[in-house]
Amino acid sequence: MTSIRTMIVDDEPLAVERLQMLCAREPRIALAGTANDGEAALRLIEGLQPDLVMLDIAMPLLDGIGVARAIGRMGLRPAVIFVTAFEGFAVEAFDLAAVDYLLKPVAHDRLSRAIDRVELALQSRALASPAPSAEPEPEWAEEFWVPHRSELVRIAAGQIDRIEAERDYMRLHVGAHSYLLHQTISSLEERLDPQRFVRLHRSHIVRRDHIVRLRHDGSGVWFACLALGGEIRIGRTFLANARAMTGR
Repeated sequence: MTSIRTMIVDDEPLAVERLQMLCAREPRIALAGTANDGEAALRLIEGLQPDLVMLDIAMPLLDGIGVARAIGRMGLRPAVIFVTAFEGFAVEAFDLAAVDYLLKPVAHDRLSRAIDRVELALQSRALASPAPSAEPEPEWAEEFWVPHRSELVRIAAGQIDRIEAERDYMRLHVGAHSYLLHQTISSLEERLDPQRFVRLHRSHIVRRDHIVRLRHDGSGVWFACLALGGEIRIGRTFLANARAMTGR
């Protein structure tokens, strides 16, 4: 049985120690290193190239979600298990292709089931390894999995007409329907292809081909008129984005 080289990332030393003790009871895990913040974690991941990263979410500066996004852009990516005290980031975690999502305190049997999933993920990845000349994965998000009633719904990025911020959630408007995603508008903007989407207001991102015209009210305020009706006021901070879209 090949050991799974594992890194633990958590800003609380006691949490790291508890995970180390738990991992010591799992014979499939070989501890490769630990880190106490996101930036140090990325440096170690590049150097150590572990098979698995056990990752906390709530960390200063670069949080676990940010680390997972950065891992997703790496050439040789380790599997990721989130280990956190917060339930509310599960959907976003799986949207980032996390193998599992463990809530603290972690029981040994729950960790063992998570490692079962890691083994399957690593085996599948080895079988599907692309040839050296294969095209790199897309830089921008192609789809989102969002909760809706009692299920998760897959939404292709190209189906989203516009995105509207509602406090800690983003409302994705898809035709006559809308879905809530737990994420900030700035982090979502970073994941969207700027050739397809444009931010026009601190609370609004719009798909470019959903905008049919721009108009102003005579006092310097501009609005984006949308294909399905309605319009969005363009914030002064984002007026340059609208002008760039028109080539002016």
